[in-house]
Amino acid sequence: MISSRKQESQMKHIATMALMLNLGVASVYAQDTVKMVFSGTGAAGLIDLKQPGAANVEEIETGNGTLGPFTFRIISAETAPQQEQPSTCSGPTHLYSVRVAGGGVLRFRDGSLLMVNLMQGTDCIDLAAQEALCTITFQVTGGTGRFKNASGVLTYTETVLPVLADASNNPVFFADSGDFSGTISGVAMEESRDVRQ
Repeated sequence: MISSRKQESQMKHIATMALMLNLGVASVYAQDTVKMVFSGTGAAGLIDLKQPGAANVEEIETGNGTLGPFTFRIISAETAPQQEQPSTCSGPTHLYSVRVAGGGVLRFRDGSLLMVNLMQGTDCIDLAAQEALCTITFQVTGGTGRFKNASGVLTYTETVLPVLADASNNPVFFADSGDFSGTISGVAMEESRDVRQ
């Protein structure tokens, strides 16, 4: 009888430990809603993505948000679309382009890297207002450190303003500001909280 009670007590203890372990793992790798803001610069890219008829663009951003302080470098190729301009970017003073290839790396203060690949993107350039609105959707493809098992989708929205023009008065250097939003899973959340402090 005594061994039966002892055995029952041990089983309860094991069940409690298993539940705690399961909940602990779930909290470490929970899904995270991401909100981050950034600012930086953009210009013609030095890396050629070999997309026919496309211009290569490079942007370097610095920001902060849900996952902590970060820098972001994006390389992409954009071109005039084959389809008609959407109604939200039409008229004689608007130019419309699509991002056809690209990717980037976000580097966080703890040294962890988050890698993303371009899924789709558009740029609407308003010549009269001298600004552009760019929206890019990125697939999270993993990373290093706390992002080793990361996956998800992030939307990158930015406003771009010309800063410097060439001798023909074509803008060649730009100021960027905007935000990321989306959802990431597989992030080691405990480390993420430590970085934000």
